[in-house]
Amino acid sequence: MTAVEQYSMPLALRIRLGLLAACLFVVATNGFVIAGLLPEVAADLGVTPQAVGGSISVYAVVVAVLAPVASVALARVPRVAVLAGGILLVGAGTAVAVAAPGYGLFLAGRVLAAVGGAALVPAATAPAPTLLPPELRGRALAIAGLGFTLATAVGSPLGTALASVGGWRSALGVLAGAALVLAAAVAATVRGLPEPAVVPFAARLVPLRDARIALPLVSVVFVTASFNIVYIYSAAVTRQATGGDGRLLAVLLLVYGVFGVAGTALAGRLTDRHGAGRVAAVAFTGEAVVLVALSLLGASFALDVAVFALWGLAAFAITVPVQHRLVAVDPAAAGVVLAWFSTAMYAGIGLAPVVGGAALASSAALVPLAGAAAAVLGLAVFALGFRARGPVVSA
Repeated sequence: MTAVEQYSMPLALRIRLGLLAACLFVVATNGFVIAGLLPEVAADLGVTPQAVGGSISVYAVVVAVLAPVASVALARVPRVAVLAGGILLVGAGTAVAVAAPGYGLFLAGRVLAAVGGAALVPAATAPAPTLLPPELRGRALAIAGLGFTLATAVGSPLGTALASVGGWRSALGVLAGAALVLAAAVAATVRGLPEPAVVPFAARLVPLRDARIALPLVSVVFVTASFNIVYIYSAAVTRQATGGDGRLLAVLLLVYGVFGVAGTALAGRLTDRHGAGRVAAVAFTGEAVVLVALSLLGASFALDVAVFALWGLAAFAITVPVQHRLVAVDPAAAGVVLAWFSTAMYAGIGLAPVVGGAALASSAALVPLAGAAAAVLGLAVFALGFRARGPVVSA
């Protein structure tokens, strides 16, 4: 039996990682839930679904731009305060969006929530690989990453189902309340997380000079865009199969998310055993193949269920090996690099509505093909970065 198989994670450590996952769950759900609510929000606010999709871009761009700044500005603030404050802002911004009589105030609420997410995401992500031994980094990253996966497995489908019954405002209202409760829980219970080192912004740019880090980060932009291109416009992509029924769409999103949970957990174990390169290559390829299949088979609900299951398995298996690779290049800079990972991820989310909306304007069938193309580009860039031997520019 190997050391990895023998290791038993202490309960206190499980709780810490679980709370980090819960923080990420709140932020991710706040972004992903809009995908299932696009038609309802657009109709209520008197705008097009593409305009509501644009609010997802705004949310993501704010997080992408402010996350590195927040990592520097809040470096001396206790991590528990950053986590609790970030979730509080997410909840407050979501409450503003719920109360909005028009699109302008709705967008303002989304921006306020994004500011909270920018502070929270790097603060919740960076500690994960430091809490377990190096040979278990994959498992630690998988546990923390479950927050994002569960947002699609539970948060987005549940929001879509709630909106079908009580409207989109009730769905977002539940999310706002959950965020405020979690803010109080984190403030009261989270203790002992490692505090980040104070690193000047110029020093945070240094890892980006290394192709082994910069290229995988670019691949994160592509792969995040890949599944969000389809996920954000999933209502349109699956309309022939669901007949526009929000409950059937919720079923598809639930299947996607549940298998995403399995993909994340499986990727953690496989990455620890077989390495990041192999696992990432299989997951990237699977993402592209499944999205092509979705374009061809999208008219059948039964086939869509199977495709969404395979899609979730592949899409969420990508994150862990990519993060593992980034941390392995320079473990001492893990906090800085994972902050850039968050920026790359949200840059991909911001790009997705633009590309997906352009594809949708021509045909719903083109949306999955656009996602598949982005996945192929992500695989090519990741492979280049994985083969790189050292910095492209000396520090």
